Amino acid sequence: MDVELPELPFSLRTYGPDGHWAHEDGILSGWAGPRQDRFVPPTGEALDPAADAPRLLGAPEGDFQLIARVTVGFNGAFDAGALYVHVGERAWAKLCLEYSPDVATVCTVVTRGHSDDANSFTVNGSSVWLRVSRTGRAFAFHASRDGKRWTFVRLFTLGDEKETDAALVGFMAQSPMGEGCVVTYDHIEFRPDWPADLRDGS
Repeated sequence: MDVELPELPFSLRTYGPDGHWAHEDGILSGWAGPRQDRFVPPTGEALDPAADAPRLLGAPEGDFQLIARVTVGFNGAFDAGALYVHVGERAWAKLCLEYSPDVATVCTVVTRGHSDDANSFTVNGSSVWLRVSRTGRAFAFHASRDGKRWTFVRLFTLGDEKETDAALVGFMAQSPMGEGCVVTYDHIEFRPDWPADLRDGS
């Protein structure tokens, strides 16, 4: 199913399980079902190859910043809403507001064959601003408590520049251990450029 958001200059398509995605009055909402997640354990633990989580993704051109405030209806450990980048089936990344495991935390996962996992900072309440940016073959993750001053979280690559140019970017919801959760995104914004400085708070 294709979804058009007036805030974005590219269309979005649903991937994975049904996320019941809806957009109304500037608010995008989605739902992760029980035990839905995208993570490839680096410890070699068995993983159901069908494991997936609802995603709503599109393909922006050139340099960009995708910004949104995410709010998660936390119910269980590791429930999360995320901005997500997809280059290949085992080449993807997510910037999450996650219940990790019992406090709201900005977390990142970068998957190159297997996933890594890193926590950044904790958040009071259930909302935070997230931003994913791209230039060339590089991606950057930032997060903000107020949507004004941004904390640098991560800089990484997922492939060569040709692969990166074709990357899918958008939104994801997950509930790895719980019975499901609702995620909403508002203040969605698209900027056709790379941040001037990754570490000065802008």
